[in-house]
Amino acid sequence: MRDKIPLGTIVGINASAHWSLIVLLIGLFGVLLWQGVGLILALRSLLLTGLLFLCVLCHEFGHAIAARTFGVRTLDVTLYPVGGIARLERMPAVPRQELIIAAAGPFVNLLLAAGFFLWSLANGYNPGFSVSAQSPIPVSLLWLNLALAAFNLLPVFPMDGGRVLRALLAMRMSYRMATRVTIWAAQILAIGFAVVAIFPMPLFRKFNPVLLFVAVFVFFAARQEGNQPSQTPVSDTSAAP
Repeated sequence: MRDKIPLGTIVGINASAHWSLIVLLIGLFGVLLWQGVGLILALRSLLLTGLLFLCVLCHEFGHAIAARTFGVRTLDVTLYPVGGIARLERMPAVPRQELIIAAAGPFVNLLLAAGFFLWSLANGYNPGFSVSAQSPIPVSLLWLNLALAAFNLLPVFPMDGGRVLRALLAMRMSYRMATRVTIWAAQILAIGFAVVAIFPMPLFRKFNPVLLFVAVFVFFAARQEGNQPSQTPVSDTSAAP
């Protein structure tokens, strides 16, 4: 635990933040000031980023609480710069239960987005269809939670959508075959991302390094999932967009 900063215990589950997340927040604040951004705007960006990771923490506890209803214990929850991980002692053997556990995280983000939407309406703000530096923080969190839900529902490992897809397939075929099909689908999608990132397309008219990074990450994350022993603790990963 030396590399983690305890955040407390919630519903009996230890939550912590990796030291690199604190470095990220401090670095973000420093870079904004170095770029000439005003102190108030830099503090706002720091607050918004911190609240975004709080939403990620809620996402992870959505998984943990859903898992508990099926008798699956969560070992701990940790926040990293790229997102959060709820380490489950195992995944249930029943596909329907795995589906519910995997979908619980994005569902929490949708609930949070709905709450921020209602707040916006109640306070006379138009959420619009985008986020800007002038948007109220709740409006920004509305769209960020929607982005979190959408990104994590991509049908690829290690995203929640990959586990949802595997659970749906496992209702009609063996669990092993469902895992293989999900891995193949993830790698085909990753190759598609890479092609779009490298070659000019109507959507991206020039090289897109971020999309290429996502493609490489998805491809090798899917391969790692295929090599994971079935009886070891499963890490449920949620990435921040």
